[in-house]
Amino acid sequence: MVSSSAPELRFDGRVAAVTGAGRGLGREYALLLASRGAKVVVNDVGGSLTGAGADTGPAQEVVEEIILAGGEAVASSASVATPEGGKAIIDAALENYGRLDILIHNAGNVRRAPLAQMSYEDFDAVLDVHLRGAFHVVRPAFAHMTQAGYGRLVLTSSIGGLYGNHDVANYGAAKAGIIGLSNVAALEGAAANVTCNVIVPGAVTRMAEGLDTSAYPPMGADLVAPTAGWLAHETCSVTGEILIAIAGRVARAYIAETQGVHRPSWTMEEVAAEMAAIRDTAEQVVFPVVPDGHTDHIRYSFGMAAQTVSHD
Repeated sequence: MVSSSAPELRFDGRVAAVTGAGRGLGREYALLLASRGAKVVVNDVGGSLTGAGADTGPAQEVVEEIILAGGEAVASSASVATPEGGKAIIDAALENYGRLDILIHNAGNVRRAPLAQMSYEDFDAVLDVHLRGAFHVVRPAFAHMTQAGYGRLVLTSSIGGLYGNHDVANYGAAKAGIIGLSNVAALEGAAANVTCNVIVPGAVTRMAEGLDTSAYPPMGADLVAPTAGWLAHETCSVTGEILIAIAGRVARAYIAETQGVHRPSWTMEEVAAEMAAIRDTAEQVVFPVVPDGHTDHIRYSFGMAAQTVSHD
């Protein structure tokens, strides 16, 4: 249990930009950061769930709510779907507050269709907001943060990106890609005290429209926001990781490998014969992204090869 006397984690002097902050999870993130002292750029195009249309109202309403509570915020209606829009969101922080310490990319849209029937337009439209949108804001934010020597990046994936789901090939692909982008940002930002982590949230928001949620436990966005807030805080002690927050459960997701099997040569028949051992999860191997999971993975595989040679 955490002591009730633990100091409050605050964001005084920090500036944050939150995309998709006009409603749902993003709104809750913006309100939490502002309530703890951050100045916030509240970004939201204000479109429909599919991404159509625009409305400056949702972002402005969140700004007014923050100001009414004694905080500081400005609205941005730029779209993350274009490089120009992404840069405009970051520029809003720099022009209004002179710095950017935190970026939470939460903007999203949904266009459902079975894989065999999904249109290229719908596939691209979802990647434009979730994955390309992440790059459009991360790229300018990352350049500023690394130069400043500090930054906290929080990108949004989904259980659909980790495990897939029916009728959302576009969404699943985009959310899986977010993890790769985060890993690279974590690696390249480590020397400059710039962390990048992924949150996998589960909450009943607009994206749950059409689902039967009657049997769900409490799943408000307020149960997710504290995890995103900690990932955005200066005391965040992890980078290149994935945290899940759903229905009051907070957990870490990670990529693991089986120990594997090494042979100096293989046939298809031998792969088939060894499949049980290849898939055996009794001995798992995990390579943390930072400081160098990529090289550690190669070193481990090469080590198995070297052991086989020495035994021979």
